[in-house]
Amino acid sequence: MNLISPDFARVKALFEKNRTTFERFFRLLTEYNARYNLTAITAWEEVVHKHFYDSLAGEPLFPDGADAVEIGSGAGFPSLPLKIVRPDLALTLVESTGKKCEFLRAAVRELGLEGVTVLHARAEELGKDQNYREKFSVAFARAVAPLPSLAEYCLPLVRTGGRFVAYKGATDESEEGKKAVVSLGGSLAGSVRYELPQEYGARTLIVAEKTGKTPAKYPRGQGKERSAPIV
Repeated sequence: MNLISPDFARVKALFEKNRTTFERFFRLLTEYNARYNLTAITAWEEVVHKHFYDSLAGEPLFPDGADAVEIGSGAGFPSLPLKIVRPDLALTLVESTGKKCEFLRAAVRELGLEGVTVLHARAEELGKDQNYREKFSVAFARAVAPLPSLAEYCLPLVRTGGRFVAYKGATDESEEGKKAVVSLGGSLAGSVRYELPQEYGARTLIVAEKTGKTPAKYPRGQGKERSAPIV
């Protein structure tokens, strides 16, 4: 897969088309942030660029009607901006912190988003659960863990023929995560580094295709995904 840099003219157009909903989301975020410490980014322009635009940068990587699972949803980035502009997506949001789940459910309700399920759970547990293991066409995450660990959280949830999308910082972690991706039944498809508009920083999108089944021993659980990553 040859990834191309995100088209921020398209991103801005999607944002402006749904601006009223994004403004409501921003108000909810700032309201709940005082209680739940959801994000250190609270100024409107910063939220627009670093959260909303960045979330939408990967939108073309989600096939029409995809049933997708987000790991470590936190404050709902990139999942909720994606859902705002792509109502065709069926999303399962996985978050291990109860208060963040409360915010996510409130945001889904207040924004009138349909086809979104919020699970208070850990990814390594879902990866062993036959109700979720290899059931999704896309697994995705943003700023959750280094790529080797993140791959072990995400790829067990993706069915063969699906994909794993990682929203990362300025550094391309593809080489670091290659062994983990292959060990988990995947193949690195490509990565692209891009600059957010108005000099709000560099980011990277990394994509892996699920080419075969994940071996039964993964995810390993008991924190091994982080303490002893596949490298």
